[in-house]
Amino acid sequence: MRQAKVMLTVKGIDVQIVRKDIKNLHLVVFPPDGNVRVTVPNHITDDNVRLAVVSKLNWIKKQQKNFANQPRQAQRQYITGECHYCFGVRCRLEVIECVGKHEVILNKSGKLIIYVNTDTTVTNKGKLLNEWYRAELKKHIPELIEKWQPIIGKDVSEWGIKKMKTRWGSCNINKKRIWLNLELAKKPIECLEYVLVHEMVHLHERYHNERFKAFMDKFLPKWKTCRDILNRAPLGHEDWHY
Repeated sequence: MRQAKVMLTVKGIDVQIVRKDIKNLHLVVFPPDGNVRVTVPNHITDDNVRLAVVSKLNWIKKQQKNFANQPRQAQRQYITGECHYCFGVRCRLEVIECVGKHEVILNKSGKLIIYVNTDTTVTNKGKLLNEWYRAELKKHIPELIEKWQPIIGKDVSEWGIKKMKTRWGSCNINKKRIWLNLELAKKPIECLEYVLVHEMVHLHERYHNERFKAFMDKFLPKWKTCRDILNRAPLGHEDWHY
């Protein structure tokens, strides 16, 4: 079923309204620009949405202010001396031009070395590093799933990694398929674990309600700390909150 989307302005704030076949209203403020989206049951009127947004205005403005003040990384140029992150560790990049196969190596001293041809573009250097990040995630995710399946009591049928613009992870409950954001390779490993547990808990509870939070408290008592670490990390150009 196609989702109905309309725009509404409340006290100077533009709000996107998405109507779906759900039971409860969900309000989200998306970084980095503080865009507001309200997902509501099909029968909820615009006037009721307006009242809900007005009741949350202080919270919305606080979130938007936090996003505006959060430090951001400079545009990546993939040159020697530039800083990148691997599982929360700040690494100095070294670019070595050579003939042959492109390669990325993280050495024992914490230096991130990429071997590329002389004429390699910035875009292709970024793609090379992203594929390396993808491979690093693939080393950790299976063991984390194996660890958490018996604890949570739910099995994951499929999982994958992709770049997502508004989420750190997503879960198809019916197919038991979990997607994790490629950017998690740059964040502390506990953030990857937190997002994975978060998505697996959705196999118990679809919505971010009190039941969902109770499951999180039970399975991962430190989840709020992990969430805060994730949200305080320096934002790249495609990073956001969770």
